[in-house]
Amino acid sequence: MPGWVAIILRSLLFLIILFLTTKMLGKKQISELSFFEYVSGITIGSIAGEVITGLESNIIHGALGILSFGLLTLLVDFFSLKSKSFRDIVEGRGTVIIKDGKILEDNLKKEKYTIDEMSALLRAKDIFKTADVEFAVLEPRGTLSVLLKKENQPLTPKDINMIVAQEKETQTVIMDGSILDEALRSSGKSRGWLYTELEKNNLTLENVFFGQIDSYGELTVDIYDDKIKTPTPQVRPLLLGTMKKCQADLESFSLETDNESAQCMYQNNAAKLEEIIINLTPYLKG
Repeated sequence: MPGWVAIILRSLLFLIILFLTTKMLGKKQISELSFFEYVSGITIGSIAGEVITGLESNIIHGALGILSFGLLTLLVDFFSLKSKSFRDIVEGRGTVIIKDGKILEDNLKKEKYTIDEMSALLRAKDIFKTADVEFAVLEPRGTLSVLLKKENQPLTPKDINMIVAQEKETQTVIMDGSILDEALRSSGKSRGWLYTELEKNNLTLENVFFGQIDSYGELTVDIYDDKIKTPTPQVRPLLLGTMKKCQADLESFSLETDNESAQCMYQNNAAKLEEIIINLTPYLKG
């Protein structure tokens, strides 16, 4: 067999072996790696490269070497789950590099990070002053976890006792002009409902590149022709506007009538409707 044919066949074979080994090890192998996983990945790649290009090597031995390192990595992950001390040895521990706005120089030097590198990690989190940081930890996988001081933290609805709507997972129900039935069922909608919504916007399924149903049950779509503007859902804003008009009408009726009992009824119902509007505004506001 010619050498170039052997290399092509070995490349295809070991591409499959590496793919299956990586699938066995899980997503950690393609995300942020620990020290051991990093070393293991390099070794596995080196073995594959040597066997692919080294025509005199035994192909079975190369496959066995890759599978052995894959199994070893799997065992290390297993024992890491079982033992905290073993996990600390293999993966390392987080290191505090900023506390109360002060840089801990000794810890920074121990991790062999420069001020510039630390500043770059902070800027990646939109933090430009170390004095704003309450606590910063350099994680074993090289990422930086930061807690800002209370006065520098973003204001949340909870801080001002603001009621907000609860969001559920948005379901992608149309992709490349095809309906994803499983996602459609998860959203509690049917194909008939979907076709009706498309007709309201003068669209056909074939024209839709991407479609999603949000937690309020409203459909938003992106069509193939980017020059055509698709209308945004208006059901909730229209309902909110109608409720506000009804509440204003009730208050107006109470001022126009001379009947005290009717006036009291209008005022009470206007007050009840106003309370309902306040509670529902976070859900209905577009």
